[in-house]
Amino acid sequence: MSGRFISFEGIDGCGKSTQAAMLVEYLGKRDIAVEHTREPGGTPVGEGIRDALLASGSVTPMAEAHLFAAARAELVAKVISPALAAGRWIVCDRFIDSSLTYQGVARGLGIDAIWELNRGAIGECLPDVTVLLAISVDEAARRRGTEPDRIEREGRDFQLRVVDGYATLAERFPERIVPVDASDGVDVVHRRVVEAVGA
Repeated sequence: MSGRFISFEGIDGCGKSTQAAMLVEYLGKRDIAVEHTREPGGTPVGEGIRDALLASGSVTPMAEAHLFAAARAELVAKVISPALAAGRWIVCDRFIDSSLTYQGVARGLGIDAIWELNRGAIGECLPDVTVLLAISVDEAARRRGTEPDRIEREGRDFQLRVVDGYATLAERFPERIVPVDASDGVDVVHRRVVEAVGA
């Protein structure tokens, strides 16, 4: 079986980490070789960048975009591409669509500008399927933890721009991005995810 690349996207609090972990468990039970990773992170360099990006303090939008792209380049080279070449599946909590949405739309840098910035980082490596977990901003806020990171603290207006950004991407890349209603319980959403992925 050839490798497949599945990414999860959505606003903070939509359940990406939970659903990604559930999909990995499901695939494992079907004897599919699968690796689970996240963005930013997944490598020592990426985890260091993650700590810097999500900690308290101010980061300019362009610096933020470059740091995400740097972590992504390392993840593609060290984790994603080797796994796919070996025929394994990759399930990734966030990928390039997060940058296109958060920095491109919500930060106002432009989708095309962020796409160009990331071309060198990812090469031809794009997800086969991107599961976009759709949920309201208010419900996502209720689900988030009590210690939000720097980006989660941006506020409701920022999160609304993120929702709009994801909707724009879903229209722009319908062959890859599959919106999934994430407003129900985790088991119901998991079944929708499995259907969306075609696993």
